[in-house]
Amino acid sequence: MAVEPKRRLGANYWRLWSATVISNFGDGLSAVAYPWLASAVTRDPLAIAWTGIARFLPWLLFTLPAGAITDRIDRRRLVAWMDVIRTLLTVFVAIFVLAGQNGLASPDQIAAGTADPPANAVGFLAMLYITGFLFGLAEVFRDNAAQTILPSIVQPWQLEKANGRLWGAESIMNSFVGPPVGGVLLAVAFSLPFFVDAGSFALAAGLVFLLVGQFKPKTANRANTTLRSEIREGVSWLWRHSLLRPMALILGFQNGLNNVAMATLVLFIQEILDLGAAQYGLMLSSFAVGSVVGSFTASKVSEKLGSGTSLYFTLGASAVVLIVTGATSSPVVVWILFAVSSYVGTLWNVITVSLRQTIIPDNLLGRVNSFYRLMGWGTIPIGMFLGGLIVDITEALTNRDLGLRMPFYLAGAVYVVLFFYSLPRLTTAKMEAAREEAVRRKEQES
Repeated sequence: MAVEPKRRLGANYWRLWSATVISNFGDGLSAVAYPWLASAVTRDPLAIAWTGIARFLPWLLFTLPAGAITDRIDRRRLVAWMDVIRTLLTVFVAIFVLAGQNGLASPDQIAAGTADPPANAVGFLAMLYITGFLFGLAEVFRDNAAQTILPSIVQPWQLEKANGRLWGAESIMNSFVGPPVGGVLLAVAFSLPFFVDAGSFALAAGLVFLLVGQFKPKTANRANTTLRSEIREGVSWLWRHSLLRPMALILGFQNGLNNVAMATLVLFIQEILDLGAAQYGLMLSSFAVGSVVGSFTASKVSEKLGSGTSLYFTLGASAVVLIVTGATSSPVVVWILFAVSSYVGTLWNVITVSLRQTIIPDNLLGRVNSFYRLMGWGTIPIGMFLGGLIVDITEALTNRDLGLRMPFYLAGAVYVVLFFYSLPRLTTAKMEAAREEAVRRKEQES
């Protein structure tokens, strides 16, 4: 007799969900606060891009050892302690900004282009670069471990639903609630959103510590192996996989291209769309709208169109969004385009992350995920650097307006190539075959 699948996600899941909601509210605040702080310190596109590069550089340097460590220790504790570290780093930033905020221009002055750099601009930039790098290092370990926790909390057939609910909550707080509140808090005091952000990480850490159950990998005892050999095992498994390898490569190009366009977004918002801090926060709320819709409809879209067709749609739509964004000066049009971009990004994530959590063996999940993320996220700092460089070069050859638009045009053009590359490689048939093979393997193991 077939066993009725478990429908409820359970208390553990909702603790994790609550931690996600709280920490992503803080992330939403910082999504406005950090770029706006950088724009108060300098107007140089490449210098602003480096604030993001510093934060994502650890994904390029430390992702592989983070994956191996994730497959050795309690993943719950790793997530929680990384949130503790992020709390301490954010408190330091908040105190630094509080001490120097009297020398910073107001958000309205920045938006109007009448702001002068603070006397200690070099110190502010050094603080942003160093803390950004350390923050990114904590995120490498935290986020890699977090993606391996969910299969220990819910059943395999619940993963798409569970991931969808998580990303929906993330998006609401990260892009809908957090940014507008962050814009308001900035107007009160430059340091205020950073203090609130630190509190959100502390609360999230406490909730993750409250998770109960077994969160160590099933084969955590590896006394006779080295980190290098374990990393090699994860890398080899992914690279030999005919579906996950091209999927990781495509994700890498996506993230790189998106960050070519978004590296100097704060300047695009201020100078092309002529928006202030509060309006900037409202603009970012578009990402939440798209993500929430995507989180609740992704599994249905995937079922209706097929996984492969759904992924093709995300790539084609992204190309259109980027090119049209670069061509317009209308905040309303850009808001709609960002919502579409977020929707297709969520659709991609729900399908591909759930697939990975299903088909990767548990004892390899941390290491394979880490290599996948290295390929997918390691391109982010590269894209940010190229984005800032493209603006500088185009501005020098033509004008500032075209310079701020050019990253969107170039990224959209490469997305078209990426779409055609994906057609024979990310088919629905290949994804279904991979899922079926994983089910057979787990049945044999049990």
